[in-house]
Amino acid sequence: MFKIVKWFSITFLVILIAFTSIPFLFKDKIIEMISSSINKNINATVTFKETNLSFFKNFPLASLTVKDVILANKAPFIGDTLFSTKELSMSMKITELFKKPEEAIELKSFSSKNGKINIIFNKDDLGNYDIALKKETANADETAFFSLNIQDYQFENMRFMYLDRSSNMKMKLDSIYHYGKGNFGQEILNLDTKTTAKLSFDYENTNYFNNVDVSLNAILGMDLKNNKFTFKENKGFINQLPLEFSGFVQLVNETQVYDINFKTPTSDFKNLLALLPKQYSGDLKAIKTAGNFDVNGVIKGVLSDDRIPSFDISFVSKNAMFKYDNLPKSVQNIHIDSRIINKTGDVKDTYVNLNQLTFTIDKDVFAANGTIAAITTNAKINLAVKGAINLANIGKVYPVQIQQELAGILNADIATNFDMNSVEKGNYQNIKNAGQLKVTDFKYDGKDVVKPFYIKKTAITFNTNTITLNEFDAKTGDSDISITGNLENFYGFIFKDQELKGNFNLNSNTFKVSDFVAADETTDKKEDVNAIKIPAFLDCKFNATANTVVYDNINLKNVSGTIYIKDETVKLQNLKTDIFGGNISFTGKVSTKGDTSSFSMDLNLKELDIAASFETLDMLKAIAPIAKTIDGKINSTINVAGNLNDDFTPNLKTITGNLLGQLLNTKINASNSKALSLLGDKVAFLDVNKINLDKITGYFAFEKGVVTVKPIPLKYQDIGILIGGKHGFDNTINYDIKFDVPVKYLGTEVTDLIAKLSPKDAEKITTIPVKANLNGSFSSPSFSTNIKDATSSFIKNVVEQQKQRLINTGKDKLINLIGGDTKKDSTNSKDKLINLITGDKKDSTKTTKEDKVKDAIKGLFKKKKDNK
Repeated sequence: MFKIVKWFSITFLVILIAFTSIPFLFKDKIIEMISSSINKNINATVTFKETNLSFFKNFPLASLTVKDVILANKAPFIGDTLFSTKELSMSMKITELFKKPEEAIELKSFSSKNGKINIIFNKDDLGNYDIALKKETANADETAFFSLNIQDYQFENMRFMYLDRSSNMKMKLDSIYHYGKGNFGQEILNLDTKTTAKLSFDYENTNYFNNVDVSLNAILGMDLKNNKFTFKENKGFINQLPLEFSGFVQLVNETQVYDINFKTPTSDFKNLLALLPKQYSGDLKAIKTAGNFDVNGVIKGVLSDDRIPSFDISFVSKNAMFKYDNLPKSVQNIHIDSRIINKTGDVKDTYVNLNQLTFTIDKDVFAANGTIAAITTNAKINLAVKGAINLANIGKVYPVQIQQELAGILNADIATNFDMNSVEKGNYQNIKNAGQLKVTDFKYDGKDVVKPFYIKKTAITFNTNTITLNEFDAKTGDSDISITGNLENFYGFIFKDQELKGNFNLNSNTFKVSDFVAADETTDKKEDVNAIKIPAFLDCKFNATANTVVYDNINLKNVSGTIYIKDETVKLQNLKTDIFGGNISFTGKVSTKGDTSSFSMDLNLKELDIAASFETLDMLKAIAPIAKTIDGKINSTINVAGNLNDDFTPNLKTITGNLLGQLLNTKINASNSKALSLLGDKVAFLDVNKINLDKITGYFAFEKGVVTVKPIPLKYQDIGILIGGKHGFDNTINYDIKFDVPVKYLGTEVTDLIAKLSPKDAEKITTIPVKANLNGSFSSPSFSTNIKDATSSFIKNVVEQQKQRLINTGKDKLINLIGGDTKKDSTNSKDKLINLITGDKKDSTKTTKEDKVKDAIKGLFKKKKDNK
């Protein structure tokens, strides 16, 4: 017994080692066979990261798993990927591994996970799937690397995408789970399949289906010898709409022959609602229906390069109704008769007939009919709509996803006839419209509006070339709006994503911006505010007038002007408003194109109240912060440009431009400014509040947060003042001030000294120039002067002129001038003269006069003390 157990254990261990090690022996051989077969047969680049051969995964079959497989196209599809998958697995008999390299390996099953298949046709109608190498002669001895004797196959989480770049058509099947079971070793077999996927379809940039659930469980009869595939037992679903198929598809040479019929297995009207995505159809178990909805289709004919099968697909419903259990109202008298037809097999002859669509809600009847011909070439649309709908009933008959109930009455009586080529090329004379659309007492209150929106009445007339907005009277919050005008490209906007063109007159008695733009109450951080964007599809002109426009805490009166909106830009032309006791007119533009919004404006300010305007408007406050101390009016022109923050306020760090202003009837209140108060304290002779600013003109240039002020000449009594310099938006200041002080303010000592000069020399000394500097910041200013240099310069100048006058007058007159007698000691007189000329300090009289002059000048710039 022990020998048997020992023998069995050794045998099992040998087999286990063999099954574990043999795959490593065959791994290199299989990789070599795969690479050799690829290079011989396809014109594409194949890469894979890892291969794994196992005898245990699908025992008794051997399993080959290849990771990260990519099949990339070469020219003319460089950059496109035909096939990729994270995992590709194949199973085969173990004996297949012992075949010679030139022999084909027979596969029993294969599977793929998390992969993508992309079938692409370029504008030259070439397909990227055609990657087989063209061979001049067929070699009968050549065999494929794999032969298919498959029993089952599986795809998990795959994506299939079909893209035709010439027709701009795209179809996508996503989240594909497909399983098939059948013996492909036989020429005739039944293939049992199960498939689920999500279908999306786009044509000419219009989405028709988006992630629609589709499924099909079918047994397909497969005749591999004749390439004929027949629908046997099957049941498919589009969303929740059931369909059954019969007939066959056969591959004949380069064509495909179709003979297929399909229909709904039941005729319940609930089938129509089942076509809608689940999130829109509601709970189909909680709905009561009556009447029928039938889908029937026939597809028959040949699909080739220039033909399609003919088809006739009908959707019919007669005298139907539906009512959701949890809603109070129902939709009655539903009649639908619609067909999609192609009788000739020529794709351009496809057309749609909507012979009838009618329904009733309460007493409101709505009806539509029309045709669409030449769908694939130049679609010709003929449509008529007539009826009334109480919008409040929509949420009462259908579980529509809206936060707030609608209200209002829609009346329509419209007929339109046009072709898409005329829309695309702007040949509006070929568009025939007639009828009118009216909405009355409309109310909407949802998350996308700040306050409930009421439309008292609106009326639209459809004319041959244009759509006319006859009236539009609306109210929201405290704001009222009245609009009339024309739309010139409505169909191009709806069908071709073209710009919406229009010309309108807009009037308002009160327009509050806060009624339309919500304040962000959750955060003060501007980076969390969504940037406002001007719609790119608008090409409109508005002639606007408003009695009052309220923006934040600013009231604009008598607003008028022209507004152009195009290319994500608003252009303002001759916009005028009364504000701050005067009026403003401006021209400019605001653009949201690109990553950063920008603006540029030319403003003309007339007789604006200085304190109110410069204190209220942040931009003006930054340009001239000192203006808050001035009472009066201003005339000004401002040229400014820069970037906008996300909330549409100017980014002060980016603005550039200039301001030229003239002050009128002004009065200064220095107590409102630390800088002016300091100036008044430091300059003894100056009462800042009494500086005359009337009709003073100033020029300000600003860039990158710095304002440069061109020197401004001021007058205080008979004292001249020249002030200029720079300040920053960050509150810093650096101003140079020059005072021309009349000599009369220096006292009798100075005037007596000057009086001793010749009249000609005295005329030259009317004022004393003194320079000062005001720097630091507006909140913490500092003041300095060149008083010492000014004093020394003045005294030196007077003394020099005295010396020159004495020398020129002559010896005797000089002696008399200094108080000497020619008859007395001439030597003593001579010494006095020399001392005076040379400035000898021994002359106590001169020294005393100089000191008095210095004290007089310095006293002008000493801090004021209490005068009693």
